[in-house]
Amino acid sequence: MDISAALDLLKDGDTIAISAAGMVGYPDYIVKCLEDRYLKTGHPAGLTLYAGCGHGNPVKYGAGNRFGHPGFVKRYVCSHPDVVPHLRKYIESDEIEAYVFPQGVLNQLYRCAAARQPGLLTKIGIGTYIDPRQDGGKINRITKEELVELMTVDGEEYLFFKSRPINAAIFRGTSADERGNITIEEEALKLELLEIALAAKASGGKVIAQVKQVVANGVLKAKDVVVPGELVDAVVVCREPETYHPQTAGIVYSPFISGEMRRPPGDAAKPADVLTAQDIICRRAVYEIYRGAVLNVGVGIGAGVGAAAAIEGIIDDVTFTLELGAFGGTPQAFPNFGASVNATSYIAHPSMFDFYHGGGLDITFLGAAQIDAEGNVNVSRFGGRAAGQGGFIDISQTAKKVVFCTYFKTKDFESSVEDGKLVIASEGRIPKFVDKVEQITFNGKLARKEGREVIICSERAVFRLVGNGVMLTEIAPGVDLEKDVLANMSFKPIVSENLKVMDSRIFTPGRMGCFD
Repeated sequence: MDISAALDLLKDGDTIAISAAGMVGYPDYIVKCLEDRYLKTGHPAGLTLYAGCGHGNPVKYGAGNRFGHPGFVKRYVCSHPDVVPHLRKYIESDEIEAYVFPQGVLNQLYRCAAARQPGLLTKIGIGTYIDPRQDGGKINRITKEELVELMTVDGEEYLFFKSRPINAAIFRGTSADERGNITIEEEALKLELLEIALAAKASGGKVIAQVKQVVANGVLKAKDVVVPGELVDAVVVCREPETYHPQTAGIVYSPFISGEMRRPPGDAAKPADVLTAQDIICRRAVYEIYRGAVLNVGVGIGAGVGAAAAIEGIIDDVTFTLELGAFGGTPQAFPNFGASVNATSYIAHPSMFDFYHGGGLDITFLGAAQIDAEGNVNVSRFGGRAAGQGGFIDISQTAKKVVFCTYFKTKDFESSVEDGKLVIASEGRIPKFVDKVEQITFNGKLARKEGREVIICSERAVFRLVGNGVMLTEIAPGVDLEKDVLANMSFKPIVSENLKVMDSRIFTPGRMGCFD
């Protein structure tokens, strides 16, 4: 269908679901043309936008800001507004309503809409800002409607997330045939294409797909079809895939990321000759891994744990997963986060969260913006910034072991590794260890009560959650306990009686050999 005719299917006030993870799967050509139409005609206006993950280009930002115009969006229901800074500004200035829900919950809500169920009952979010006893997932003052309720079932607390009709689903695949069947052979992930299409059809809505090409009937293999043509109302061909249909924010196309080919071992990551603070954090985090573990890495510093594990030669002894649906292989860091090289299998985005919510994860490596004396962690809102958290809440509440990877302080922090010791050249201006976090994205008190294993890895110190608080267990060689650690914390941690120096191999360039 011509793009103009496809956009005619959308109306003022529609609720639109978009499937994407950054630029992975992002139907940028359709969204750009939708933006152009709005700027020219003022329609469709007052949209409610559902995004199960951050969407748009985290490198250039242009693609992610296509909805960032006055009046274009009325309400944004998402998990990661930080990827779309122009739209985020409207949230922070109270110009649009906004809810930031756990990524897995939001994706599973599509299935509720598809089955015409009233909503999702889950423990995910209890004790965090998602809990209606705190903010109920609302992240600014003009957002009033309660979409989350606290319920008790058989004496246990649950959160009930209300589902809403979806008027239009917009996504992308690689190929379509003349019947509208959609395949994703060159895409990095399966995402939630089928789920949002089913949600739209159950709501009497429309489904619009962006593809690179249309082929004749019978060319596509039936088992390769991800969205059947019977669910699709419009297929739009993107004539400039390099610009509006890149595989990720950093790569136009790689068969190693789409799973069509395996990258030779010789092309894998090599040890760095000069170690940075991030290298130190990731190398220390690798020590928390054991053979046979099922792992997850999050956005930020923890994303580098995959490469650090590959350097240690244990990629084949563990299974890295990404919440977006990839099993196995090596997770990619920014700007290709969300993709994995040499993945062994892919499942749909909501199904991966079924696996996570069910306790399938052994270890996760996540970031942290603020940590307080209770062990609470904030990644979602700080300094007035509505960053969101993606799948952080889903994952941190269900993984058997949680490893937070963070700089000790940030903003102008500079360091180096010299002669096997950490040298702090310039201390950061913004502390990470604070009296009280601005928003609870991870409830440390609840985790301690449940006996969860929680580790905090920084470049200069390692902590663990214990029954009565946050315990300092290791410091880096060359670091002064009082001057470099305790004096830069807003609270006094418990100092272990067996405080030790971090393994010297972490601070020596090359393979650590910690699994030999």
